[in-house]
Amino acid sequence: MAPSNPDKKYNNIILIPTDFSEVCSNAISHGVKLAKFLGYSVCILHIINKETKAELKKKNVGVDFIEYRLKEYKKYYEKKYQVVVDTIAVEGNIFSTISDIAREIKANLMVMGTHGKKGLQHVFGSYALKVVVEAPVPVVVVQKRAFKLGYNNIVFPVSNDLEPRQAVHWAKLMAKLFNAKLHIVICPEKETGRKTSLSIITKQITDIFDAEKVSYICQFAETSVKFAEEVISYSVLNRADLIMIMTRPNVDVAGFSLASWDERLMFNDAQIPVMGINPVEYGFHYFEWSMLA
Repeated sequence: MAPSNPDKKYNNIILIPTDFSEVCSNAISHGVKLAKFLGYSVCILHIINKETKAELKKKNVGVDFIEYRLKEYKKYYEKKYQVVVDTIAVEGNIFSTISDIAREIKANLMVMGTHGKKGLQHVFGSYALKVVVEAPVPVVVVQKRAFKLGYNNIVFPVSNDLEPRQAVHWAKLMAKLFNAKLHIVICPEKETGRKTSLSIITKQITDIFDAEKVSYICQFAETSVKFAEEVISYSVLNRADLIMIMTRPNVDVAGFSLASWDERLMFNDAQIPVMGINPVEYGFHYFEWSMLA
C-alpha cells in the first residue's frame, strides 16, 4: 500500500515523536494502528533537550530511563498489534531534529500528538506549527480522540488558494484502504475567473477519484469568509474521522491567512485528526499536476 514516488524512496515507516505525555501516548496508539492498516513499521522518537534533562534531574534518573521507556513502548505495541516498532532517542531540538530524523529514516508519514494549539506549543515548543508545516512528509495531528475503526469519512477541503490537488495521492490511498467516503468541501467563489479556476481544479480532482472508483460527494460551503469553521462544522455533522489539508503558511493570499487556516483546522475543538500535506515544488506530485494544467 506504500505511495509510489519515483523521485524518492521511502521505507514504509510512520514516525511518531513523543514526550511521554498522555496525548503523545494516544498518538503512538493512533500511529501503530494506522501502520497496521498500511503494512508499515513504526519509529517512536524522543528528542532529548534541556526540558528532558530537567525532568530527568527532577526524577533523579539518568538518560537510560528514556531508553527504558521507549523499550517498554516497543514491547507493548509489537506484542499487541504485531507491528514492527523501532525507537530512537537523540539529543537535539524539536524544531529541526524531528524533520532530520524523518529524512534520515525515509519515513512516509508522521503522527504527532497535541492538546490543541496551547498544548502543542507547550509540548513541542513555540515553533509547533512550524514543525508540522516544514516536515518532509505528511503529518497527522491527533488530540485525545481514539483511532477507533480507521478513517471512514474523510473531509477534503478545496479552494483556489489552498492548492489541494497534491493531496489527492494520499486521499486516494486512505479512501481505498479504509473503504472511506470522501467529502469534498468547496470554498465558493463570486468572481468569474476564480470561479472558472475552481471548477477546473475540482474537475481534475473528481476525474481522478472517478477513475480510481473512489466514493465521494461534493458540498459547497456557504461562504469563503469563514471557510475553516465551515469545514470543521461539516466534519462534525458528518462524523469525519480525518480532515486532509495542504499546509501553505508561507504563501501570502490577499485577505486570507493561510497560517491561521492551518491552526484552526489542526487544533479544532472537535479533536478530529488532521493530515497536513506540505506542497512538493518538484518531483512526482508536481509533475503529475503540471501535466493536467
